[in-house]
Amino acid sequence: MSAKSVINKELFTPHDERMLVAVQVKRRTKKKIPFLATGGQGDYMTFICLSVTNKKPSHVSITKVKQFQGSSSFVKRSQWTIDQLRQVNGIDANKDCPEFDLLFDNGLDQWVASSAGEKSTFIQILHHTCQRYCLSRKPEFVNCQSKLLGGQALGLAIIRCKVFLNRMRKDDHVVKQKQGNSILHSAADSVTSAVQKASQALNERGERLGRAEERTADMMSSAEQFAVTAHKLAMKHKS
Repeated sequence: MSAKSVINKELFTPHDERMLVAVQVKRRTKKKIPFLATGGQGDYMTFICLSVTNKKPSHVSITKVKQFQGSSSFVKRSQWTIDQLRQVNGIDANKDCPEFDLLFDNGLDQWVASSAGEKSTFIQILHHTCQRYCLSRKPEFVNCQSKLLGGQALGLAIIRCKVFLNRMRKDDHVVKQKQGNSILHSAADSVTSAVQKASQALNERGERLGRAEERTADMMSSAEQFAVTAHKLAMKHKS
């Protein structure tokens, strides 16, 4: 089971919440106080998680989750409601990059995601969630690629689906074409076989007709010879 699946199972499901997306991050800037709240220093992994309650009315939260070195469990460290989010800064709107900032009412967090792809997925789902659940004031999304915001992202997804479906159709067409070619080859073989059989039958018939014509010619020749002989005999008897 992946770390994100474990986080959802251990931290959100028991509270009747579902995690929409999570991104593994590291801070871009060092903390002023390196002392951890657990009572010491140590390495840890950090995830920024977006979750929503299952019960209505829905409540959306952004939670910072950590897993400390040597521990198999995850713990919640900080949590904000989506209404406390003021700005999402994608850093660069012209290219993929893993950096992003989250500005809340009480502070700014500057992060580097484990990959540009993870960051893009997080921002895309975060933007969609804000559009759906923020009824009054929506957070500002700045320096974010347009493909991650609104309809263009959906359009890209639709385009990807269409490309995939077209590829499937082409593959299916190739299979059908191969099947069709196989059928055509079989039909051609059948026709060729039938033609050969018909030709053979005609040849055999022709041979039979030829033999019959030869017999007829022989009979006609014999008849003519008989007629000539009979005529000679008749003339001889007259004389």
